[in-house]
Amino acid sequence: MVTTAEQPMERLTPAELSRFFLFEKLNAEQLRWMSEHGEVVRYPAGATVYSAQEPATCFFMLVSGRQALLKQVGDHEVEVSRSDSPGVYTGATWAWLTSAREAAQNPSYGGSLRTLDESVFFRIPGEELAEVLKEWFPMAIHLLDGLFTGMRTSDAVIGQRERLTALGRLTAGLTHELNNPASAAVRATATLRERVAAMRGKLKHLASGKVDPDTLVKLTGLQEDAIEQSAKAKSGKTKHLTPMQANDLEDEFSDWCEDHGVSSAWQLAPVWVAAGLDLEWLEGLSDSIPKTHLEAGLKWITYALESEQLMAEIEDATDRIATLINAAKQYSQMDRAEYQQIDVHEGLNSTLIMLGGKVRAGIKLEKTYDKSLPAIPAFPAELNQVWTNLIDNAIHAMNDRPERKLSITTGSAGDFALVTISDTGPGMSPEIQRRIFEPFFTTKPIGEGTGLGLDIVWRIVVNRHGGDIKVTSVPGVGTTFEVRLPLTAPRAG
Repeated sequence: MVTTAEQPMERLTPAELSRFFLFEKLNAEQLRWMSEHGEVVRYPAGATVYSAQEPATCFFMLVSGRQALLKQVGDHEVEVSRSDSPGVYTGATWAWLTSAREAAQNPSYGGSLRTLDESVFFRIPGEELAEVLKEWFPMAIHLLDGLFTGMRTSDAVIGQRERLTALGRLTAGLTHELNNPASAAVRATATLRERVAAMRGKLKHLASGKVDPDTLVKLTGLQEDAIEQSAKAKSGKTKHLTPMQANDLEDEFSDWCEDHGVSSAWQLAPVWVAAGLDLEWLEGLSDSIPKTHLEAGLKWITYALESEQLMAEIEDATDRIATLINAAKQYSQMDRAEYQQIDVHEGLNSTLIMLGGKVRAGIKLEKTYDKSLPAIPAFPAELNQVWTNLIDNAIHAMNDRPERKLSITTGSAGDFALVTISDTGPGMSPEIQRRIFEPFFTTKPIGEGTGLGLDIVWRIVVNRHGGDIKVTSVPGVGTTFEVRLPLTAPRAG
């Protein structure tokens, strides 16, 4: 790192200062004051002009060269902007506002300023500039003070509302998603209790002595065989039946039961179909046990089969609940470090699960992930907020569209990870595209949007991660957002 190196003091004349847009409206006396109180400072390429958290003592204006502004991200610095335009300014920019100084208590530079080439700056002490600006432009300073206070209050209130609104949407979706498997588990458990009770009754009948031991052994073997068949059917190792084929097979089972004097076929046949059994298996069973015990034996085996199926349902439901809870945990990042190496796909998938109810509502989801994409340094919880806003906006945009397709693609573009999120919504006009990232700008009806969602997305991607986000939209076709995130952590100063 090249350290700061200044040459002997130089000054800009009033005439030279008047050529910069910042000073062109000042009168001769004001330009003379600026010339007398400001100084020219020169820095070599790679020098640090000021660093984040240092006391904000000076106001800087670029005269020539190239500069880069950097923000602290965890243990690293991220470049947020660069410029070679003479007249751009930075440093103690809020020094003349009382409300800004009070809000910061001990005002410090919000980031670092570094030179990319040999650069020249015009520098003025912040406190001196603050006093003269209050004297020259008292009304303007009062207006700016009030504007700063109002913006700070509004940002805090509306930003909190935006977060609460997003949290409410996700909570409602998660509650709905959890309710379905929880209800399924409750129903299956209640039915399982009934079937186990019925199975105990049939076992009591079979074991009462009226059935000889050899027949009971055969029934036990047939029961195990049926359960094995059912397991194969569940794992997809048997032929999958269409609904019509399943109905036809149930009718065949019912006819077989009628021919063999077995009652309650309407209860037994669906279980046999689900277990992957066929008429050949039934014929083999009827040949193995006496006809007097056929119905009791069949029902005993069927209750065992149904119990297995119900336990499988409970297992699936609880697995789904565990998956949702894990997704919520992954989404919130509540047990992980704030800044870390992450798999961007994990965040995308957990967000899709959290928004699952909306995504499945008639929307075709197409995911094309580049599995070779390496882990990237990021704030995972904040990136999940990015994915939530972009995906939720895409879903909302497609509400009234006949074809609704959400496409998410990942890949790499040079030194960046690239995530694209596309929808088949109505698209946006060029005028709207130009304003889409402006704070408080929204195309949603009053009460449905704060206009801060994409502003937050911009700040997280660009300011917090040193990335970039672009939008491409064609009216009547759809919209695509491209998010670029650095593959490596910025080099610390």
